[in-house]
Amino acid sequence: MHDLDELLAFDHVMRSGSLTRSARALNLAKSTLSRRISQLERQLGQSLLRRQSNRLLPTEAGQLFHTYCRQILELAEQSQQALEELSEEVSGELHVATHNALARSWLASSLAQFMDRYPAVRLILQTCTTPPLSADSQTATLWLGEVHDSELRQEVLGWLSRSLYGHPDYFARRGEPQHPRELTQHAWIDLLGEAEHGLVLTHPQQGEFRFTPPESRFRVDQQMLHGDAIARGHGLGIMPDWMAAARERAHPGTLVRCLPAWSLAPAPVTLLYPYGPRPRRLSALLAFLRQAVPVEWHPSREPASVKSKVPRARVADNATQRCLS
Repeated sequence: MHDLDELLAFDHVMRSGSLTRSARALNLAKSTLSRRISQLERQLGQSLLRRQSNRLLPTEAGQLFHTYCRQILELAEQSQQALEELSEEVSGELHVATHNALARSWLASSLAQFMDRYPAVRLILQTCTTPPLSADSQTATLWLGEVHDSELRQEVLGWLSRSLYGHPDYFARRGEPQHPRELTQHAWIDLLGEAEHGLVLTHPQQGEFRFTPPESRFRVDQQMLHGDAIARGHGLGIMPDWMAAARERAHPGTLVRCLPAWSLAPAPVTLLYPYGPRPRRLSALLAFLRQAVPVEWHPSREPASVKSKVPRARVADNATQRCLS
């Protein structure tokens, strides 16, 4: 029978590629972490990791065993959570951070339902412009977009398709582009510089077109302000279709999709949280959020074209797994 501490040590080093980062994240001495992995290798009779430059990389045996390691750890976690359900009250303080696009559009209402279910929980919700990356963070984070160089565990809860939008009056004044090459003639509303390095639009027959937008006269860091500027006819901009549909339901006739035959890469909605043992209240929150994901974000709708581009630890436990006006 494998020791769970040894499996957890191996799993974390597999993800971080560093004994130092993993030891800090797991609150262990580096020597203790190294000893646990060595004990696991002796038990298996196989070398699991090899050093290359400043990183630890898996051997062929390590790559194979990691799959089974994850399954064992997930089963252990699920069994522990099931037992806790029987004996512990969900209570205490929780810190939640989020990309501002998700705050009013979905997360705030979902957290209100969570607090109704668990009245002994106290919640602190904060929006942020960058996600927490350090393993020392004890915050649960909901993020829109890719998250790189994070020491936290990541789950992709779903995918938001994105398109170009404008106001009907804007198109009446400036004309509606018929091809992405015409976009350079239009005003641009930028959100946190997301398009400053260019965009790739894809057409099912015409393939890809790389577009570099003109310099934006109005750049904002709030999704609500970004949507307001587009809906007031100040220019074109990228919006997640799910959020554009919600705004259009609230304010009919203010948004029109531009170049509907052309698509942009969807944005992942990512849940980040610390590795290792978690308090009951955090486990309850994670389980609740997985179940509360709108059907329009469903992980099964992830496009094949992005599967290799966005890494994920697992999707919503495989089975159980910034603002709009």
